[in-house]
Amino acid sequence: MTILHNIPTDELQRIDAAHHVHPFSDNAELARDGARIITRAEGVFLYDSDGNKILDGMAGLWCTNIGYGRNELADAAYEQMKQLPYYNTFFKTSHPPIIALSQKLAEIAPGDLNHVFYASGGSEANDTNIRLVRHYWAAKGKPTKKVIISRHNAYHGSTMGGASLGGMKGMHAQGGLPIPDMAYIDQPNWYAEGGETTPEDFGLERARQLEAKIAELGEDNVAAFIAEPVQGAGGVIVPPSTYWPEIQRICDAHDILLIADEVICGFGRTGNWFGSETYGITPDIMTIAKGLSSGYQPIGGSILSDEVAQTIADAGDFNHGYTYGGHPVGAAVALENIRILQDEKIVENVRDVTGPYLAQKWAQLADHPLVGEAVISGFMASVALTPDKSARAPFSTPVGTVGTICRNFCFDGGLVMRHVGDRMIIAPPLVLTIAEIDILMEHAVEALDKTHAHLKAQGMMVAG
Repeated sequence: MTILHNIPTDELQRIDAAHHVHPFSDNAELARDGARIITRAEGVFLYDSDGNKILDGMAGLWCTNIGYGRNELADAAYEQMKQLPYYNTFFKTSHPPIIALSQKLAEIAPGDLNHVFYASGGSEANDTNIRLVRHYWAAKGKPTKKVIISRHNAYHGSTMGGASLGGMKGMHAQGGLPIPDMAYIDQPNWYAEGGETTPEDFGLERARQLEAKIAELGEDNVAAFIAEPVQGAGGVIVPPSTYWPEIQRICDAHDILLIADEVICGFGRTGNWFGSETYGITPDIMTIAKGLSSGYQPIGGSILSDEVAQTIADAGDFNHGYTYGGHPVGAAVALENIRILQDEKIVENVRDVTGPYLAQKWAQLADHPLVGEAVISGFMASVALTPDKSARAPFSTPVGTVGTICRNFCFDGGLVMRHVGDRMIIAPPLVLTIAEIDILMEHAVEALDKTHAHLKAQGMMVAG
């Protein structure tokens, strides 16, 4: 069957609704409304089946760091498919692409993170981390250290393991989640939960919840703490400056592994290669995916410290793996993606040029009458929408109502800007230029203006 190009949008929508079950969607509602059909992309822009040009302010799903249309990655995939389209790394085998990628990741990862266990994406990699840290502690003679502590409103994937590591109530309400031996502390969201405390005091309080939870569970029962350097899908929650140093101190003091979920933050998103570098932490394990290949091929993994990898190696067989883990085509594409990031100095440009410019422009949104907070870390940012700036108040409508309205104005106006509840978030491709930042900001302000006018007209600027 050929791919369905050059047929009317309504027919594509009809076929899509008849046969395609969409993720994280009300599929009945989507069938009524019709999906937006994206047909091609170039640079930082998407084009739909009606010919609309849309600036992708979310880099797909936080992943197309080098933008769309890079023929070098297509060529790398094609050449590798001709040479070796697939083979596994089970049964004492390996292949050149995965060997080269592993060496490259050890080169760019911070500290002694020199060893990689591969998966097809971030969810699988975090499933791996559950088994890996428990096996690690058993090998160290401490088999009771099984509990993994995470945070409410964290996102670590949507598999049974990944969704259990995450702390999203909507996900836990479906499918019998979380699995056993998971525990949670509160997120460092000062805007929504900080009350009258300063951000610095709030950051310490939230970090010290980890120490209290370890004491409650017993240090001999806790295997690891997992967290995103900046919470992505939770709404781009940038932690107070006091938060991560205290988390690091607690993990070190209580002999628990620190897992940094870098699926979103990694490969330049925060202005450094990894968010762990931006926030000065030393993880024992880093979860990677998304920007590893800029989304051009499914690939993910867990980067392990020397000590963790050696302990696992000394324990004999690690009875775990995936059919597509370490896929040669994914590895070849990831290598070419990293080469482009390095040779074109894309990460440095985000850190020194475009990131500061975007931060300056984004901060100005705090003056908008609908915005209570504007925060940014590199090329990921959010604004909190509010009917009462001084009180940091939520809306009286159900959470997400206003965010959905704003998102729709964004999309109709030529910008993909996602909503998480009533926060609006962006994570554009890292190749966004100064001129394209100006376009993004023009669209964002226009959408906020239209949302504000709509809310006032409908009598919805009411605090809950």
